[in-house]
Amino acid sequence: MSSIIQLLPDHVANQIAAGEVVQRPASVVKELLENAVDAKATDIKLIIKDAGKALVQVIDNGVGMSVTDARLCFERHATSKIRHAEDLFSLHTKGFRGEALASIAAIAHVEMKTKQDQEELGNHIVIEGSKFISQDPAVLPKGTSFAVKNLFYNIPARRNFLKSDTVELRHVIDEFQRVALAHPNIYFTMYHNGSEQFNLPNSNFRQRIVNIFSGKTNEKLVPVQEETDILSLQGFVGKPEFAKKNRGEQFFFVNDRYIKSGYLHHAVMNAYDGLLPNGAQPTYFIYLQVPPNTIDINIHPTKTEIKFDDEHALYAILRSAIKHSLGQFNVVPALDFDRDPNLDTPYEYQNKSADYPTVQVDRTFNPFADEKPSKQFSNNSSYKKSESTQNWESLYVGLKQDTLDAFSFEEEEVTASLFDEKEEEQTIIRTYQIHKKYIVSPIKSGMIIVDQSRAHQRVLYEQFLTNMTLHQASSQQLLFPLQLRFSNNEMKLIAELQLSLENTGFIFEFFETDAIHISGIPINTTESDVSIVLEHLIKELEDGIPESSFSQNDTIAKSMAKSLAVKTGIYLTEKEQENLVNNLFACKEPNVSPFQKPTFITMRVDDIDKRFAL
Repeated sequence: MSSIIQLLPDHVANQIAAGEVVQRPASVVKELLENAVDAKATDIKLIIKDAGKALVQVIDNGVGMSVTDARLCFERHATSKIRHAEDLFSLHTKGFRGEALASIAAIAHVEMKTKQDQEELGNHIVIEGSKFISQDPAVLPKGTSFAVKNLFYNIPARRNFLKSDTVELRHVIDEFQRVALAHPNIYFTMYHNGSEQFNLPNSNFRQRIVNIFSGKTNEKLVPVQEETDILSLQGFVGKPEFAKKNRGEQFFFVNDRYIKSGYLHHAVMNAYDGLLPNGAQPTYFIYLQVPPNTIDINIHPTKTEIKFDDEHALYAILRSAIKHSLGQFNVVPALDFDRDPNLDTPYEYQNKSADYPTVQVDRTFNPFADEKPSKQFSNNSSYKKSESTQNWESLYVGLKQDTLDAFSFEEEEVTASLFDEKEEEQTIIRTYQIHKKYIVSPIKSGMIIVDQSRAHQRVLYEQFLTNMTLHQASSQQLLFPLQLRFSNNEMKLIAELQLSLENTGFIFEFFETDAIHISGIPINTTESDVSIVLEHLIKELEDGIPESSFSQNDTIAKSMAKSLAVKTGIYLTEKEQENLVNNLFACKEPNVSPFQKPTFITMRVDDIDKRFAL
């Protein structure tokens, strides 16, 4: 019997490994940027084309590589960071992934140029699909230039799974921002299709955050700092009034490495307990420095999750440090025991007796008497009785009847009733609200129970969709324009949706680099709802804007309907209940909400009778 198990060729093994290492162009960006940081570069430039599908190039001024190292770096499990197995638990660099460059070279056209400072000539290597094309000496500047072209050119199935350029660009920017935030001492620049996206000179942590997330970010940051034997903590958290519905600006860095940790995020949320509205997410940029032997960074392939030895201590320290900072900078409301100096008693009054008020009473005063009060009382009191108005009838003497005749009144002629005097008694249909969640209304066969939130979603959804389709949206003008601030990525997304949002009733005056000015909003929308609607819409479109206009309008209509619909727990008057039920059954599809959930159920009288027949 022939053997079943066999070794895979290197190029096939590299392509399989690429499935774990390289998921999208952002994965290549992450690997190349981290390698540039490990090369002790002080200036790193990222150049991409077509969201990284056509080109991902990273140029740095690091130490470079020798001729041997330049060739070995493309071999599987080749690394400069590991010498012994014990080194895996004491990593001071960006982590070990030996098959990274080999996997990238297996699914793309790679061109590398590198030169060490002490060498006169550098090395120029070209690889296509794990196959070495050439390796030649060349005159190059100090550092390394790594260009990855035509990603997944030999794996069409993987390339077809890539999202649109907008989505892939956002993932690339996310990876770029994470590396740039972790290393503010390095000069980073990024270009996409020839246009500059970011220009981040070397600075401190706070300035790097402001440079990435617009200039107004500085106003909402509160510094956090703590030094213990377990860890060193520094960073910034956002003020509660700047909290958003999405979790965009939330970053944890451990030993200059971006991580995701639901446990530490819970500690931050616990520190904000009682300060945030329901569903709001705070902004934070937390930098932790811990001994490398107390963490395990190899529990996840992308190295974004870390296992800590003492998670409970980190949780407590992080929560208390944030609470302390919020209180120290007067962000947390506190009792004010400062007294008003105007209420203090002067010292010269300490031996002075109190003056008691005197009450004077005119015992001879009779309110029913005709005569005026006594002279003595009127002199000793500020009270003066008003003079009686005798002969009040004299005020109307001389009023002639012709004065009244000057005003003519048209008499309305009473016509016959349109209906018979004996009208049929009309049946008044009333609605009732149960637990501020459901609306009950009787019908001929029984009754219907309407979910008020889902029903309102359906009504608003069809209204918005109709307005965007027919371009007949109505707006209510604001007395003062509303200014809202967003990050760079969010501003680009809103700019792409501008036309569709205007069809719903929004009127944009102008766009700034980090803010928008709104002069008109849709009907039945309040100013306080605008920021919630736009933040929820941005969150819904995290995976990209649909290509077709109908899908785009459908997504916007659903998002706005969900944000503006009446919520569970809101009291509705009887008139509001009646209007909601009538508007629901005037919709084209009243049975389900925009998210395909039932809006009402029907209970027949026969079903109720069966319950009582037991």
